[in-house]
Amino acid sequence: MFQLTRRDAVTGMAAMVAVPLAARARPEGRLLHRDDFRQGIGHWSVEAEAPARVEAVHGILEIDAPAGLTLWFRSELQGRVAIDYDVQAVGDGGPHDRVSDVNCFWMAQDPAAPDGDALARPRSGRFEEYDDLRTYYVGLGGNANTTTRFRRYIARRGERPLLPENDRQDAADLLVANRWQHLRLVADGRDIGFFRDGRRLFAFKDTEPYMRGHFALRTTASHLRVRNFTVSALA
Repeated sequence: MFQLTRRDAVTGMAAMVAVPLAARARPEGRLLHRDDFRQGIGHWSVEAEAPARVEAVHGILEIDAPAGLTLWFRSELQGRVAIDYDVQAVGDGGPHDRVSDVNCFWMAQDPAAPDGDALARPRSGRFEEYDDLRTYYVGLGGNANTTTRFRRYIARRGERPLLPENDRQDAADLLVANRWQHLRLVADGRDIGFFRDGRRLFAFKDTEPYMRGHFALRTTASHLRVRNFTVSALA
């Protein structure tokens, strides 16, 4: 178990064009990273706004957070990659079982840090402190499970550009309590995608793509479970 005391992200939307939602993800190639959550959380770095529970038990990563929390995968990702994992928003009567905010960053860079390392400068876990990153971001079931949004952060504090078509509020795009769902995040050169259970929720052409950076799980005031985390090179 990981009990911690204190330690979120940002967006920018320049240079993006929508592509058809029916487009399919490119199949994965070589496996680059894997975490089955049976050896603790040594591959991850926690930034939490308030004391939280983060632990790996019998192949399940448990995140029980009363406030903002970002869990960074320590290894930097480069090139064309797909990030896959299963996640569940827990609604079982616990103090933080809010069924909200299954969020993530991928290909995150900090332009102010040496080599753009997003982990070089620890943050408090407050969402606003991640505004100075360059990164892709999805908030799945955010704002108490009323919105699902995609953003491209551009490393400007106070700016989180949001295109109208990337602000979803239909029930089909939100969370269902206690249901496992498979997420796939794609950074395939200019093709950026976010899939849930094989359906692409967001698809973009980025004329200035982020080709390297870190991945993070992100949430606030919620209880999540995660399993079967992998990163693969795209064929």
